Amino acid sequence: MPGGVRARAEARPAKQPAREGGPVRYRARVEYDGTDFSGFQKQPRRRTVQSELESALARLSAGGRVDVEGAGRTDAGVHARAQLIAFSYAGRLDAGELHRSLLALLPADIGIGPLRRVAADYRPRYAVRWREYRYAIWNGPRSPLRERYALGVDEPLDVATMAAAGRHFVGRHDFSAFGGADRQPVRTVRQVSVSRRGRVITVRVIGDAFLRQMVRRMVAALVRVGRGRASATDVAAALGSPGRPAFDGDAAPAHGLCLWQVTEGRQTSGKIR
Repeated sequence: MPGGVRARAEARPAKQPAREGGPVRYRARVEYDGTDFSGFQKQPRRRTVQSELESALARLSAGGRVDVEGAGRTDAGVHARAQLIAFSYAGRLDAGELHRSLLALLPADIGIGPLRRVAADYRPRYAVRWREYRYAIWNGPRSPLRERYALGVDEPLDVATMAAAGRHFVGRHDFSAFGGADRQPVRTVRQVSVSRRGRVITVRVIGDAFLRQMVRRMVAALVRVGRGRASATDVAAALGSPGRPAFDGDAAPAHGLCLWQVTEGRQTSGKIR
């Protein structure tokens, strides 16, 4: 290794987990059924995933406040298979004991995976490079059970046309026509795919971050295309007109959407939603 490179490498010591005797920083993946939640983020007088997690941790910390951070803010009714959270714990339980205690205290619609110790400055929102959402569409006759977690559409949908329209979203764009107001509406979408398995159609979207309702509005546009009520060209035109909401702001229902996976990468500065 050249001397200059070695010197720079040695000048940056690897980050270490929280020191012994002080609060320990943990990360974990959380799964939840969003049906009865007002979203992930804590809100006054509302049941949220964050508030339930913090309430359970407070009981394991002698009533002390424990702040839980998430990698993203899912809206009311949206589910998660692998939300990433982090918190600092100053109690006496080790990781295994704390995990088992959380599982015992959390409500049935929240599950939590193993706790992993991380650096004291670990922030899940900044650590995540890509977020993957999946939206489920039941393309068949009325089915109350299936439609609890999927949008029901009984008329035929053209999946190939939907997939072609979805490709217009890929890349770095101003997505304000497809999302809530934000001072930084530019986002990078890495992949949009539309696939069918039997009567279930899945819209898969991977991006660095998302505006509020962005994926649901994208899905609503693709369903419109699949029904033959809009074209891929219409979607491209709407994306290129950030001054007004695309297709009158139509958004697919929250119950079909799931935060499927988050991929960690190098931590970066700046806020990511």
